[in-house]
Amino acid sequence: MGYPSFGTALAGERLLVNYLIPPAAPANALVFRAVGNGSQYQRYYVLQDADWNVMVELAAIYHAIGNLYTWDMMSDMRIAVGQLWQESNTFNPLPTTRADFEHFGIVHGPELVERMADTNELGGFIQSLRRWPERPEIVGLVRLPAWPSGAATSDTFAWIRQEMTTALRRALPVDAVLLALHGALVAEQTPDVEGEVLHAFRAIIGPSVPLVATLDLHANITERMVRAADALVLYHTVPHIDVFETGQRGAAVLRRILVDGVQPVTAFLKLPLVVPAERANTQDPASVSHALRRQLQVLESRPGILSAGLATVQPWLDIPELGSSVVVVAEGDNEIAAKTCEEIAAEVWRRRREYLPELVSVADGVRAAHENKEGLVVLSDSADATTSGATGDSTAVLSELLKYDWPRPALVTLVDADGVEMAQRLGIGAEITTELGGKRFPIPSRTGGMGRCLPLRVTAQIQHLFEARFLLSGHLARNMPIDMGLSAVLRCGQVHIVVTSRSGPHFAPQLFQTAGLDPFAASVLVAKSPCGFRAAYEPRARKILVVRAPGCAPSDFWNYPYRLIPRPIWPWDELETWTRAPVIVS
Repeated sequence: MGYPSFGTALAGERLLVNYLIPPAAPANALVFRAVGNGSQYQRYYVLQDADWNVMVELAAIYHAIGNLYTWDMMSDMRIAVGQLWQESNTFNPLPTTRADFEHFGIVHGPELVERMADTNELGGFIQSLRRWPERPEIVGLVRLPAWPSGAATSDTFAWIRQEMTTALRRALPVDAVLLALHGALVAEQTPDVEGEVLHAFRAIIGPSVPLVATLDLHANITERMVRAADALVLYHTVPHIDVFETGQRGAAVLRRILVDGVQPVTAFLKLPLVVPAERANTQDPASVSHALRRQLQVLESRPGILSAGLATVQPWLDIPELGSSVVVVAEGDNEIAAKTCEEIAAEVWRRRREYLPELVSVADGVRAAHENKEGLVVLSDSADATTSGATGDSTAVLSELLKYDWPRPALVTLVDADGVEMAQRLGIGAEITTELGGKRFPIPSRTGGMGRCLPLRVTAQIQHLFEARFLLSGHLARNMPIDMGLSAVLRCGQVHIVVTSRSGPHFAPQLFQTAGLDPFAASVLVAKSPCGFRAAYEPRARKILVVRAPGCAPSDFWNYPYRLIPRPIWPWDELETWTRAPVIVS
């Protein structure tokens, strides 16, 4: 903190007597706290050897006051940052527990600010705040991440709520809060976890402290979430290659509210619509999502619009408020917010059929890959996509790969802790005969007949044992630490099976590279991802095919019974027209 320098108050600031003298204040000084133009930011002013009565009188004047000392290097602004990240799949019978968050990596307090400064949305928050001229104190709350899986248990939700709210209470007082959320975290008996967390935060900080949250593009946004936050800022891309930038956008929106005094108005429109993820590629000019992304980004560049987002929702949630959403946050203008929100929603509705994917059977996909003599073929096993919360141990594609002799490696992944443990006992070079996969897969009665793959008996050579730890960048991440535990590479001819103890990004080039394999030199690679894998492979693959296979994240989800979703809703129900006015929150 520097010695006070000479300066003047800004026009329109309201001066308040502050009885807590900052440590660097000169002797016999009276300190004022200025709140400028409706913002929460506080600037300190000092007058030396002044008459008390004169100073109290000055404190009531609402115009520029000269000949004041100011702390240019001092900021009492405190901004709290935190994260809760998990995407649920209610058709996955494996519950998400506290242990899943602990395995992924919980971080508290100052360690969060230190370790996450270049990672995902938190990194975007932190680096943006460090560039603010006010130099706010960045207060780390807690980072609670877990890989996509089944719904969280009730005990886990209670623990999440306690962790988040305790961290916030310990951080008080704060001038603002930035939260990085997914938006599709479901718990037993609590279908809107993020709505509950945001509501709890609002109850703690009160109505006047700005609360801005970022969300995944596949968030299931609810009115409860919208009403609790001052602004929601969404990813714009699939594959999710703008996670860090979304954090930066969230911090920019917060600055407009906190420092510039903008009054946000949110228009929120829930569509009776859920779309598959396979064709939602915002980077492909031929995709409907490409045009929508450009539209949202153009809107955000216009004066008066703080944030514009489309959430096409995580489809595999059987919950009462399922549906895609449009959220537009404007600068104090209800009409602009509502009109813009309605225009985006109408465009999404008009083009909804363009999201329907083209799939091939597993047999046809593997045959096409084998017939391809040069270059890489990528098969998307989207129904078993670990990024969609599926179990990651389907053997449907593996069993078909084993029918062929491959000229170059064929790469496929499985989650099978028992198989890894057995390989660890036998050691590198040994032969292993075991049943792989099919152990975590959903029980048909729990998934409405989505199918089930049985374990596959294989005899293979143990080629490599390793720990699946790496930094993930690209889809979903910027420098995000991944740890899938002890792992093994089992080789059946040219078929290389990468078996991990825990779920994770079973599409990532970094996973194969950590396993000692070159994903781009393979004949065929199975990516357990519906669309995000394209960020890594589309520039280098000769062909990409999406296969129709069993699993708890099928692309044709509407062919399976959902018990709790609102009806009517497309594509379960054929709706030709639809109208609804947006909810306005100010």
